[in-house]
Amino acid sequence: MGKLSTPDWIKKGYNSLAEYEKAKGIKNKEKSGKTFKVKKCPKCRSAKVKVVLGGEEGKGSSGWECETCKWKGKSVEEEELSEEKFMKFIEEK
Repeated sequence: MGKLSTPDWIKKGYNSLAEYEKAKGIKNKEKSGKTFKVKKCPKCRSAKVKVVLGGEEGKGSSGWECETCKWKGKSVEEEELSEEKFMKFIEEK
């Protein structure tokens, strides 16, 4: 076993880890329970987004496409929802 070392937040003179992270701009938010990821269109924020597959088998995808605004692109927004918010999202849909 190696030696224990003093954490950086103590060396820098902060009173707590939370205070250190706030000062440094570190957002380490622990999530409790299940989380679900929902993909959304960056243009219209619709959740009706699908993967567009390539022409030949095994070549992968050629990007994403929005069914509502017909946007096509490589990057899609991903929103992380808690179980409660995800159930509300499903009911609204």
